[in-house]
Amino acid sequence: MTQAAEIMTTDPITIAPRETLQRAAQLMDEFNVGALPVCENGQLLGIITDRDIAVRAVAVGQDPTETRVGEVMSDKVHACTGDSDVGEVLTEMARVQIRRLMVLDQAQRLVGVISLGDFAVRDPAGVEATLRSISMPGRPERPERGPQAARAGERPAQARPDPAVSLP
Repeated sequence: MTQAAEIMTTDPITIAPRETLQRAAQLMDEFNVGALPVCENGQLLGIITDRDIAVRAVAVGQDPTETRVGEVMSDKVHACTGDSDVGEVLTEMARVQIRRLMVLDQAQRLVGVISLGDFAVRDPAGVEATLRSISMPGRPERPERGPQAARAGERPAQARPDPAVSLP
């Protein structure tokens, strides 16, 4: 049984919620990543992706030099532990249609990130089915963010019920 700790990327680059979206984008560019865990004092608070920046902020006119990561990040973070079975990790990624899970230690501190890319490089079995499930059309998760949450004349999208997940 392969465990998440054997495949995950360790020591991920993180960002604080008080940093700007511009700084988040700069880090993503510098480290060639599409997502950053948002942490403060060692605690995982959320995740911000390049898509979050583009769709939740820039598309509605927010200034990336002024808007803070904490205003745009997703705070429903899906996680597992380092001893989670990779088969269970792939199943969970497919179930909630995400491409990465945060890996937490027993104290709930971030120790790594496991992504489809990690599986593709180190343990490709099962990646095809998971990617197919993740890529199925679904309703976007959009947190309510005041009047900019919906365009004029449109109903706001309803977020899928999706509680934060932690695998044993």
